[in-house]
Amino acid sequence: MLPWRTLIVGLFYCYINTGVTQCQTEALFPASSRRGVETAANATFHNSFDDVHLLFEILLTGIHFEASGEFSLKDAELASLRKTQNLKVICEEIIPRELTDIFRLIYGLSSHTGPLHQDDFERTLLTMAYVAQQMVSSTTAHQRDVWAESFVSLYKAIKQDLTGTN
Repeated sequence: MLPWRTLIVGLFYCYINTGVTQCQTEALFPASSRRGVETAANATFHNSFDDVHLLFEILLTGIHFEASGEFSLKDAELASLRKTQNLKVICEEIIPRELTDIFRLIYGLSSHTGPLHQDDFERTLLTMAYVAQQMVSSTTAHQRDVWAESFVSLYKAIKQDLTGTN
């Protein structure tokens, strides 16, 4: 009788833990929970150190976010890799593009306790890359300042997650 109770309590704990994890992810990146983006909700780019190196190489060679919402890589060889399709889904469907959504993400990150989930960390890093591009391509000083403040806030959130300090 005791093993069955232990199993039931264990399953109940897993159910609650999964629900809490999903709520945290949805709070930080609401686009991942929208209808029609079910496959994107579980989309992650890196699952190994090789994937991390590939992401680093992609970021170094250059990525571009089109005004239409499309994501493109400057290197055709990297763009042709199957692995980059997950990156494309994440960048086109999940990361926030509007300033209000980015501010909502920054607020969510500032009130988040504990380390970020792998998906959230990855998506925050890609959002930071998007914000950096917007900052550089801004036409007015005011726009540049707003994007720069957003970039700094995202940087602080990533630094806090990596170091475990405020």
